Amino acid sequence: MPKRALAEHRPWLLASLTASLAFYFVTRDWLPLAPVPELYLALIKGAGVGFLAVYAWVRHPERDAKVISLVMLLGALGDALLDLFFEVGAGFFLAGHFVASVFYLQHRRKAYRRSQIGAAVALLVATPLISWLLTREPLVLLYSVGLGIMAATAWASRFPRYRVGIGAVLFVISDWLIFARMGVPAMKPVADWLVWPIYYSGQFLIATGVIQTLRRDRNRP
Repeated sequence: MPKRALAEHRPWLLASLTASLAFYFVTRDWLPLAPVPELYLALIKGAGVGFLAVYAWVRHPERDAKVISLVMLLGALGDALLDLFFEVGAGFFLAGHFVASVFYLQHRRKAYRRSQIGAAVALLVATPLISWLLTREPLVLLYSVGLGIMAATAWASRFPRYRVGIGAVLFVISDWLIFARMGVPAMKPVADWLVWPIYYSGQFLIATGVIQTLRRDRNRP
């Protein structure tokens, strides 16, 4: 993102990046670190996206910024609780997908190319289909339907696809890796390395992409 924006909001974006990196490195087996208690680990994990929620809240005063802040907050709660209470954490993520989908639908583009519609439909269909093939779990299928709707509506929204659209796709990929780890044991080492950086990058792109678009709209004469 632009250096000016990062410098102006260093406390929140840098706090988010720092918490994200801290969580990633304290969970690496190859580092000579003492084990971190589960509660502290959950707090560090939740702080990564939690600080993005704060960033969205303070960066723009209007209602839409508060909505994307809520989406980030629900994601942060999902992060913190997923490893402690899997179903509860997944429920927060699903709630976040619902809020985000409604938000993106309220910010639809005025016109679409066929390729754009095709990509949105592909995300809508492929997300639950691949999730089901990886796990054969009904609850995963239910969750991934919400995930697919979120990704499709994000791609079809007026927000920049190379920020918000790609961010939503990265979210889907990170969840596919989690599901692959559940259903394909050989994928566990790859998933352990890649899930967090892919997921966090997606959330970072979504939060900053939405807020920068809203600010640009506000400053437009």
